Amino acid sequence: MVNVEDQPRSGRFMGSEHRFPCRVYFEDTDLSGVVYHANYLRFMERARSDMLRAAGIDQRGAYEAGEGVYAITSLAIRYRAPARLDDDLLIVSRVMDTKAVSCVIQQRVMRGGVLVAEADVTAAFLSPEGKPRRQPQPWLEAFRRLQGEEETV
Repeated sequence: MVNVEDQPRSGRFMGSEHRFPCRVYFEDTDLSGVVYHANYLRFMERARSDMLRAAGIDQRGAYEAGEGVYAITSLAIRYRAPARLDDDLLIVSRVMDTKAVSCVIQQRVMRGGVLVAEADVTAAFLSPEGKPRRQPQPWLEAFRRLQGEEETV
């Protein structure tokens, strides 16, 4: 029997936003004690993966079945304020746009009410050969639900 307390901490949905808490550790910082710029991408990646899992999107299952994988095709990040050792951060993710082969996810890294960093991330679904491929229909429906769009038949 697995104890719930021993499970990795996960985020949760509040409406259409996925909220993923994390803490800044020593390994996340640079010599000055500020989070190294590339580590914000790690925080956001973990939050996106958790968001997809919580939405019912099984990336590992799709990979193992030979259906395909997501690849980041575009990322624009803006740094607004420094995060430091022991800061409690909240990564807020929201699906902004969904197309047949891609989705755009907006992510904000918050420390309390302070915006630390924000990014717009485009992920494309690719076949095992690396070619763009239509996302599985249940995934498209999950994204559209998160955007508040009505499902089309």
